[in-house]
Amino acid sequence: MLVWLSEAGWEAARATQSQHAAALTQWQRRNWPAVVRRQDVDASLDEVCLGLPVPPDTAGVKTRIALRVKAADVVRSSAAMGLRAALPFSGAWHARLTALCDEASALHLRVFGSLAMQALTGLQYVSPASDVDLLFHPASRQELDDGLVLLERHTKHLPLDGEIVFPGGAAVSWKEWQMAVRHPAKVMVKELHTVRLTNTASLLATLDAQEVQRCA
Repeated sequence: MLVWLSEAGWEAARATQSQHAAALTQWQRRNWPAVVRRQDVDASLDEVCLGLPVPPDTAGVKTRIALRVKAADVVRSSAAMGLRAALPFSGAWHARLTALCDEASALHLRVFGSLAMQALTGLQYVSPASDVDLLFHPASRQELDDGLVLLERHTKHLPLDGEIVFPGGAAVSWKEWQMAVRHPAKVMVKELHTVRLTNTASLLATLDAQEVQRCA
């Protein structure tokens, strides 16, 4: 999720992260979004935990600024950027990512990480070592299977990475999912408030339940 802050939200952020005041001021002036991250264990119910990744420095070092703001200071929010919207910023990946988008039009792939931040800000995030981090929200078991076949095929030509997001927001690395299916094992699930291990069957059950509701 992406969120845009009010002036009061940015002022509060600068008060707790004064060493990053220049970056925060730049984000506020350009009206760039921050990224929702996992809630801190001591965060109150009316707080939202955010991350603000600044572009890598000349040595390639990445700085991620951790913020915590009041929910009332969020003026709007949106899902992660659609992959097609990021294509103009994809450089050497453009032709192959366009082909992936064309084949995956029904899957509504979204992008996060370096490519997304470069597309959102126009700043230089992508490097030769970068991955293309994708979010994939399958609506059914069939869509999950079809999407994984597509991603695996395109990863031969693109540095693809990312997560499957199941109903309810449980996210699993799609590469880890593939390994767990081939060699039965639990997978690491990332959620807004926790990280946990679970079996693949319980996540597939959420797809089944969603499909039943859709057909009811």
